[in-house]
Amino acid sequence: MNKEQELKDIVKERYAKIAEQGKAENAASCCGATTPSNKIYNIMMDDYSETSGYNAEADLGLGCGLPTQFAKIKKGDTVIDLGSGAGNDCFVARHETGAEGKVIGIDFTPIMIEKARINAEKLGYNNVEFREGDIDAMPVNDAVADVIVSNCVLNLVPDKQKVIGQIHRVLKPGGHFSISDIVLVGDLPDTLRNDAEMYAGCVAGAIQKSEYLQLIIDQGFQNLTIQKEKPITIPDDILIKYLSQEETNEFNKGATGIFSITVYAEKDGIAIEKSKVKLSELWKSTDCCSPSTGCC
Repeated sequence: MNKEQELKDIVKERYAKIAEQGKAENAASCCGATTPSNKIYNIMMDDYSETSGYNAEADLGLGCGLPTQFAKIKKGDTVIDLGSGAGNDCFVARHETGAEGKVIGIDFTPIMIEKARINAEKLGYNNVEFREGDIDAMPVNDAVADVIVSNCVLNLVPDKQKVIGQIHRVLKPGGHFSISDIVLVGDLPDTLRNDAEMYAGCVAGAIQKSEYLQLIIDQGFQNLTIQKEKPITIPDDILIKYLSQEETNEFNKGATGIFSITVYAEKDGIAIEKSKVKLSELWKSTDCCSPSTGCC
């Protein structure tokens, strides 16, 4: 088995277990963590509960942002949600598209697909469907979607470039995406990056912010914008599972930063060289962070 498939299997197994549990138990999964004393932190997730279209049964507490809030979804749009889980982002998107639109959720965990379909049936949504498949090989035809959203999922995929290429393929010309994800500035300690649990927990699978943005630019997207950014702090009593006390102290004092970002871009219509200018402008807009200086 190759490394990429091994990582996918780790995530699939973890998320199958998540689907069998309630939200409270899932706080220890992708966007939360447990300590040796079993104290639970939700270190990444944003609160959906006041969002129109929110469905409590479909919220497993796995996100790191609110991409649908920034996705500029219009009535009648076709929306694809990558890594749709139990369906919450799909149902929020459906509120925006209305009955005349269409929402497609894609997830590679069969039990998640089953759970999402049950939730959609309970809600009576006949224009929301869920398809089983990998988001780096989407079971969707070319140029189908007006909007693509995703919440804390690309960081779990080993080949992010392939996913971004798939996003470009399935978007209609003039379509756009809004994706919340985890990125890094600076290098994680090897003990964090190499740990399978941390990979399934969204942190170890994250790549450098500059690399992430460049992958989007290299695919030819235009109007690249960081819509929201927030730092993620890993509590000491989680870090101590992976680092000594001395290493934890050094990690907390270091230049490494873990961030949740929500990124927007549009398909087609701009040269890559012009996009590279846009990337430098993005770094200026974050004030504190740059490819050369890291994050203060």
